[in-house]
Amino acid sequence: MFRSRRVRTVICLILLAVTTSTGCHVVGHNDRPLPPSPPVGGDLPRELSKVVLPTYRIEPPDILVIEAVNMVPKPPYKLRAMDILHISALGTIAEYPIDGEYAIEPGGRVNLGIPYGQVEVAGLTVDEAREAILKHLAKTLTAPDVQVKLLQAAGLQPIAGEHLVTPDGHVNLGTYGLVSVVGLTIPEAKAAIEKHLEKYLQDPEVSVDVWAYNSKVYYVVTEGAGLGDTITRLPVTGNETVLDAIANVNGITEVSSKRIWIARPSPYCDEVQILPVDYKAITAQGQTVTNYQILPGDRVFIAEDKRVAFDTDLGKLLAPFERIMGFSILTVGTLSRFSGKVLYNRNQTGGFGGFGF
Repeated sequence: MFRSRRVRTVICLILLAVTTSTGCHVVGHNDRPLPPSPPVGGDLPRELSKVVLPTYRIEPPDILVIEAVNMVPKPPYKLRAMDILHISALGTIAEYPIDGEYAIEPGGRVNLGIPYGQVEVAGLTVDEAREAILKHLAKTLTAPDVQVKLLQAAGLQPIAGEHLVTPDGHVNLGTYGLVSVVGLTIPEAKAAIEKHLEKYLQDPEVSVDVWAYNSKVYYVVTEGAGLGDTITRLPVTGNETVLDAIANVNGITEVSSKRIWIARPSPYCDEVQILPVDYKAITAQGQTVTNYQILPGDRVFIAEDKRVAFDTDLGKLLAPFERIMGFSILTVGTLSRFSGKVLYNRNQTGGFGGFGF
């Protein structure tokens, strides 16, 4: 340990002498111009003066949740096994009413229960099924009246559930195909899906909402002082400030400085808005002037500590010399010990190795 420190000290003194004599200096990672001074006043949203974000536009890879409100096939629809009907009848026996949901059994019949029995309805339209049930009940009832409605068609592809917006901006509705929703608001997406389903269904109605807001994000970039930067991608919920962003990455690290700013993209490629952050003011003093509201696309940049970065650079620079000089010192020490042992044996035996030379 002592030898290693002595080697580093010697190398540092040599490098210091060389750099001072030649006029060179070590360039750190953070030798960049400081961001401009924070704007005074202005209408930038801050902790106590937040703004509502613009109407949400759907983009990949958002996840939509779609629920079917009305999914009725276009007429004439032929009933099939596992379809569900709602059947209600008047004039039935009081102890045995007919009013509820009835599934068409695999054999194509609907069971009306005791004492009415079963009626064959598979392959019929809803109106034809009504006439068949009415004719069947007329055998045991006096002047029955029957109403039949299709509640659920087993042959229809279910679309209810979560749907990922694909990279090309579509949602996949199974056998009903793809619907483009990129750039649309939620009401616009609802209208687009319903219009698409009109090809297959009669007066379709769906509800649409965003289940996962994945496309609107911001980034927290933490410089690593020569040890590699860390970039954390976080979703925008519409309420985050700079302090929230720092809290979401568990605070600043031991290699970070208090130099923090927001780099806000501009729609113009040659413009970038820099918003410096006074970390001490917003944490220790409770000031909100620079605790800006985070907007989609923002980069919260946490600069490195220059002293730590310099120490890392110096360690990288000196490491090869330390290895070379350490090896040299080890070699010299080994030869010295070997030579001392040989001389000792010679003095004890009167020759080299006791052979009398």
